[in-house]
Amino acid sequence: MPLDKKRKNSQNWTRLTDKIRQLINSKQGPAAIRYAITLLILVISFNVFNVINSYVGRDFISSIEQKNVTAFYTNAILYAIVFIISSGIGSINRYAEERLGILWREQLTWKFTENYLTERTFQKIIGGPGIENPDQRITDDVKAFTTTTISFTLLFIGGVFSAISFSGVLWSINPILFLVAVGYAFSGTISTIFLGKSLIRLNYDQLDMEASYRADLLHIRQHAESIAVTHREARMSVRLKSRLRKLVNNFRKLISVNLRLSFFTNNYNYFIQIIPMLIIAPSYMRGEIEFGVITQAALAFTTLLNAFSLIVTQFQSISAFSAVVKRLNSLETAMLYSEADEKQKRETNYSSDEINFEHFTLYSNDRTKLLVDSLDLKIQRRERWLLTSPDETVKLSLFRSIAGISNHSEGKIKKPNLEEILFLPEQPYLPPGRLRNVIVPAYRNLDVSDSEILVELKKMGLETLVRRFGGLRTLKEWNEELSLAEKYKIAVIRVLFAQPKFLILDRPGSSLGKFEISKILKLFHKLGVTTVVIAKDEETVLEYDHHLDISHFGKWTLSSTTRAEKH
Repeated sequence: MPLDKKRKNSQNWTRLTDKIRQLINSKQGPAAIRYAITLLILVISFNVFNVINSYVGRDFISSIEQKNVTAFYTNAILYAIVFIISSGIGSINRYAEERLGILWREQLTWKFTENYLTERTFQKIIGGPGIENPDQRITDDVKAFTTTTISFTLLFIGGVFSAISFSGVLWSINPILFLVAVGYAFSGTISTIFLGKSLIRLNYDQLDMEASYRADLLHIRQHAESIAVTHREARMSVRLKSRLRKLVNNFRKLISVNLRLSFFTNNYNYFIQIIPMLIIAPSYMRGEIEFGVITQAALAFTTLLNAFSLIVTQFQSISAFSAVVKRLNSLETAMLYSEADEKQKRETNYSSDEINFEHFTLYSNDRTKLLVDSLDLKIQRRERWLLTSPDETVKLSLFRSIAGISNHSEGKIKKPNLEEILFLPEQPYLPPGRLRNVIVPAYRNLDVSDSEILVELKKMGLETLVRRFGGLRTLKEWNEELSLAEKYKIAVIRVLFAQPKFLILDRPGSSLGKFEISKILKLFHKLGVTTVVIAKDEETVLEYDHHLDISHFGKWTLSSTTRAEKH
């Protein structure tokens, strides 16, 4: 086996054991351990009763062949008892397997979700290449991973016990039959791997293509009005048709491989039924064994072969499962890398009480245009800053850079922790939920009363909003229910309760008038919050301590009440 492949298999095994360890150490761990022990006991019990069933079945068939009425009815009753017990074991086994599956899915889904939201990982993964449809991986792939891992583990454990149990039975009947079973399973496994090895890659691609098609349909639903107004139906149609064509072509390849694999596995399974007859029937014809031994040998041979042939019988499921594992591993790797990278950047660029630009140079997304050239300045506590530029791209890019979501830059921006610096974008976002929870940060929920919220809403001229929607605990999609100005004012109130050290406002003039902006800035200055306003249009500099104007080719001018300098 090549070294790279060994390393990947080792990494996959390590990650699987890590996920099992995380489940055991989670709050779902004790229940998961109980269900796992229960399943192990049930698997062993089921195999014990399968062995008993083979002997009862042998005697039952022999009693028919010998026309022994008493033995017939006795073995029929035993047969029924064994069937009822086996059925009960099977039902309880399925219940325990599904309960363990949902416990693991809950734990692992939340683990991925938590990592996805930590250190703004979601923003980097969604915007970066290589990890398509992370949402589908966290939902569908985690579900497939947990249920299939448990199913395969139980199949493997059951196969081991079946092999141990029925090897002795088959060897006692005919050693040649046992050796034939081993050789047949080995040759079948090698042939299956050769015929179906491309399924893993095809299944991986198919999952991504299906998810991408669904994502585009979701995009249409979310932007239905904009698409209709701008007549973008034709463009979306071309895009969807292209994705559908790729999806169908890949699925055709899947069908072709599955056809070859199915042809082989079907023949493989059919011959299992006749091989034991061909070997054991001559012994019966010579009078060396009872007729019931033939059925017992057939059952033992089939069970043993199924235990040895898990790869043959489950290869299509294994290939789909391998694709799921690969997708989850790549997502987990990207999350861990992104989280570590963000922590390292935050620690390197940390500054407790100021925002410090050190030789900061900013480029456009394609790096063909210089937006800011070697900016050096410090924004300190309780200061009021105005940032202007004739170029809207400069304003937006600078806002994104301070927020830490732009990588097209050189130099450094040192700043406080995320909890101490808040951002108000030009288009504020309000999450769905209760109005109170939208306004009050989670960590201050117990400190802020409803009356305090109502007072701030009244100051902002939003006193009718609560009556309009039926109270602070009304559940709504606030981003869709409120006007742009209302959303901006709600975002401002949230900042008041959050009490940050620094506040960056991106073009508030798009939502509020100059008088309202002035009122808000005075309020924040009174509270000791440093404000940085990125202006939409020309604004008076009288209410600000410092004014940074960025002109063409990244040149900038810094002015204040005490000094003025150009770069």
